[in-house]
Amino acid sequence: MTDESNSAASALFEKALEVAEKHLDMAVSEGGPLGPYVAIAMIEAAVNRAVEETSHDDVIGMLRDLAQQIEADAEESEDD
Repeated sequence: MTDESNSAASALFEKALEVAEKHLDMAVSEGGPLGPYVAIAMIEAAVNRAVEETSHDDVIGMLRDLAQQIEADAEESEDD
């Protein structure tokens, strides 16, 4: 992929993330004391939908990338 297409894909993903976060905030708020469970349930629902829309392999790859980002963020916070 070229830098230009990576940049376009990144911009699209950031917009999608904004939409997802807006709806997650509303769902967690609506869930009240169940908010943390709602957040986890939305992950499961999102993964299931993503598999329907793409493939198991695509979702596995994206989740591995996400796990690496989470680990890097955790290590960064430990260093602070």
